[in-house]
Amino acid sequence: MPELPEVETVRRGLQPALEGQTLKSVIVRRAKLRIPFPKDFARRLTGSKVERLGRRAKYLFMHMQGGDVAIIHLGMTGHMTAISGKAPAPGKHDHVDFCTTAGATVRFNDVRRFGLMTLTTEEELETHRLIKNIGPDPLANSFSHEVLSAALKGRATSIKAALLDQKTVAGLGNIYVSESLFRSGISPKRQAKSVQGSRAEKLTRAIQEVLREAIEAGGSTLKDHRQPDGELGYFQHHFRVYGKDGETCPNCDDERYRIKKIVQAGRSTFYCSNCQR
Repeated sequence: MPELPEVETVRRGLQPALEGQTLKSVIVRRAKLRIPFPKDFARRLTGSKVERLGRRAKYLFMHMQGGDVAIIHLGMTGHMTAISGKAPAPGKHDHVDFCTTAGATVRFNDVRRFGLMTLTTEEELETHRLIKNIGPDPLANSFSHEVLSAALKGRATSIKAALLDQKTVAGLGNIYVSESLFRSGISPKRQAKSVQGSRAEKLTRAIQEVLREAIEAGGSTLKDHRQPDGELGYFQHHFRVYGKDGETCPNCDDERYRIKKIVQAGRSTFYCSNCQR
């Protein structure tokens, strides 16, 4: 599933095609994805201007003139492509087209149909059932080591599991949690409640560094992710631990210390037991 960097990359890639543009038509080719489309989805968006594209965690927001907000989640295999000029005939898995008066088309394709699109309003966005329980965005100005410390305080679960909980920090997934814990020197097995003080500072800094670097690299393409212009992300070429089990730890640079793979709550974790404590 796309994580925060991939979704932010999509948001930035769609800005030239959508922001400030009026939607001439919205074509919905099926009744539902993960959830049904609102019955008035196309009607409410057609003829309205996209004032700005936003993001919260792994959700994209289309803020429309007049106060409507389209909420979009890419799911496991969803991607959005910006097409200039006449769009080719839609394929089997091309479910939605957003067509602008400037002649561009943004097409949503989702093979497994685990993505979703729905509507709310500016007034109701923060209390929408999909958004209201999401934790702080790690790239927001309001996120700090104090905020992270407070979210982890008293939690006996592993720090890896705590960071995957979207109520703790929004938008982090398996890849970026493993990479952030490695950079901060924190073991994924450590109890979340013990990550306070300097540890929380190091972890906060590592999370933000990893995410910003991943966004600049266009995200990570392991299976399905690609940018709106069709280009693949390449942050996977900069992984230090994820998927590197059996390789020498790049921090320790000693054949005795290799990256290990363990399973936590059904998810693969990659770490070095020597330099992560």
